[in-house]
Amino acid sequence: MNTVFIAGHARLPSGMAAQNMYETLTITAEIDRKYGVIVAASCTLATEHGRDFVQQLLRGYSLQDGIDSPVDAVKLHYMGKAGNAIVSALKDLHKQYIINLEKMNKI
Repeated sequence: MNTVFIAGHARLPSGMAAQNMYETLTITAEIDRKYGVIVAASCTLATEHGRDFVQQLLRGYSLQDGIDSPVDAVKLHYMGKAGNAIVSALKDLHKQYIINLEKMNKI
């Protein structure tokens, strides 16, 4: 297998539908081991449409290039209440990617 699975987490703002189910927003990503490209992504937003939108928004970015471009894409295109939580979870996902990079290269 040439991919790894990584998750990032952030607190959700109060008053959101997803907050009734989860206290945190989680973004998970399947990432190409060699190039760091997000092959697929998912998140714990309440609606399928929101989850699909985040998937489409993040797919194709390489975490080797840093996190600024996908964060900018979220800020530009996602106008929902969870925007800051998505950005925070994405930054946490990138942090987990960096922490595990050496381990990924050994496997």
